[in-house]
Amino acid sequence: MALAERINAFVKLGRFLSQFSKENPQPNSAIPLNDLFFEGMKHQLKLAQENNGWFTQENLRFAIGNWAEALQEEKLIRWTENYNLDAVSPKKVAIIMAGNIPLVGFHDFLSVLISGHDVLVKQSSNDKHLLPYLAKYLEYVEPSFKGKISFTDEKLTDFDAVIATGSNNTARYFEYYFKDKPNIIRKNRNSVAILTGNETKEQLEQLSDDIFTYFGLGCRSVSKLFVPKNYNFQDFFGGMYGKSDIMNSAKYANNYDYNKAVYLMSLFDILENGFMMIKEDTQYASPIATVFYEYYDDLSSLQEKLKADAENIQCIVADIHMENEVKFGQTQHPELHDYADGVNTLQFLVNLL
Repeated sequence: MALAERINAFVKLGRFLSQFSKENPQPNSAIPLNDLFFEGMKHQLKLAQENNGWFTQENLRFAIGNWAEALQEEKLIRWTENYNLDAVSPKKVAIIMAGNIPLVGFHDFLSVLISGHDVLVKQSSNDKHLLPYLAKYLEYVEPSFKGKISFTDEKLTDFDAVIATGSNNTARYFEYYFKDKPNIIRKNRNSVAILTGNETKEQLEQLSDDIFTYFGLGCRSVSKLFVPKNYNFQDFFGGMYGKSDIMNSAKYANNYDYNKAVYLMSLFDILENGFMMIKEDTQYASPIATVFYEYYDDLSSLQEKLKADAENIQCIVADIHMENEVKFGQTQHPELHDYADGVNTLQFLVNLL
């Protein structure tokens, strides 16, 4: 199967997914095999929500919409054009996936298949419904994928390389267990935002997307703010106000109430607005419904600190002309070349011998 054929199959998958990025999806008769897969996909989305209360219909639509946008022919060609993927000698690559947000492991799945390798997937129990169904669609639109995609709930065996995502604790286990295989091991990371006090109202409203999308559960979700001394949080809270209906989620509201009670009983100083709390803290990973903040003296010292802490950070949202900064509102819209942890997955896969 040539690269062009693999790209074409994923373009068809993207068109199929595009139907489900809006409320009340309507079937498009021009999409290949839609009569066979459309109703089944609706059922898988229902199962995904029932299996994981954090996977609301809104979050599922958002994730699917992002992938429908990414799986366009010109984007896939641009992403792969600098690699000789037709010369790759196929290996079996195992992927151990996280389950914190819908289809969080899809980029690894796409990368392995687009590079010409076979994939062996071990899914998280929190996100187990969507990917096997999409894999089945791929096999129907491009029969050459049959035999190249497999899923397992058992211990991984008979593979040549591995991409594993987990917590810092599980990463230590992965590093030991997979030490004799080519590997990418991912640990906990969080995203941060640098505020100067000069942000526009629009930028702060966009920052609310970076904070609240997926309830803040993604590694690209902003969980920490860096603010100048004497920063007035009034404008920040104003930018967050549009997300107040997040309290309609019982799971989120329960976490908000619980964490607020813990902070108050512990006599921690917090600021809150009825649906989120901010707390001064040097850590990067904050609990649900909480964003940590830390004061900085000057931007140059802060940038040095963030470089030193790079292994803990996925994205830096800022408007200070910093290298690799992400624009406000864009953390949850990564491009295909925006690799998790900054590790070029495609290059890793091309280099497998």
